[in-house]
Amino acid sequence: MNLAKQHLDIGLYTNNKDAMLEFWQQEIGLPFDHLGKLGGGIHQHRHFLGDGPTGPILKINHARGTLENNRPSGIRVLYIAQRDLSEPVEKADPDGNKVRLVPHGFLGITDTAIELHVRNRNQFDDHYGRALSLPSEETEKGTAFRCGRTLLFATEDPTILPTGDHVAKGYRYLTAQIYSANKEHAHILKEGGLEGMAPNTLGTTVRYSFVRDLDGNWMELSQRASLTGSLD
Repeated sequence: MNLAKQHLDIGLYTNNKDAMLEFWQQEIGLPFDHLGKLGGGIHQHRHFLGDGPTGPILKINHARGTLENNRPSGIRVLYIAQRDLSEPVEKADPDGNKVRLVPHGFLGITDTAIELHVRNRNQFDDHYGRALSLPSEETEKGTAFRCGRTLLFATEDPTILPTGDHVAKGYRYLTAQIYSANKEHAHILKEGGLEGMAPNTLGTTVRYSFVRDLDGNWMELSQRASLTGSLD
């Protein structure tokens, strides 16, 4: 992918705003970026995972209406590298989303990493390596794919069920900031990816779409004017 930002963002949904914000801001120590109103009673509380606006973002999407407690997505663990740690620390937020704080360089992680649970490892490798054209590298956790400075790990579990709607409790989607939503979306579908949502434009801010892997996991393709200079 032709990346406009060298990181993947991660989005979750919750009905538990106050406890979630306290955990991520106070216990994990993430700086708050800004609040975005997505419509439909959903407010997005954006937090920096590192490097400020040019780094990865955690999107805490608080829904006014009751969210479905659907089966979890394949996105299971968020890794965050921290320079002051000597060994990994495992935590879970009030909704049960797992976060692992790790020493800088642990498993090759210098910023963030995402662990996905997948039904078929070969299928995962084909989608992220071929359809998304992400480079691979060998780590102590096996083959990982690199999207800029974000690593993607996979744990094979043939018993899991495909992800359904991305608007449900828990970690639900990843976001790649790219230069052309239209081109990337068309390429991924041509290479066998699944469509989640056709490209749309939000005012003069962003053109975006969603694609899905064969386990149903959602990835947003986001062409932000502030990063690309254009929505053409």
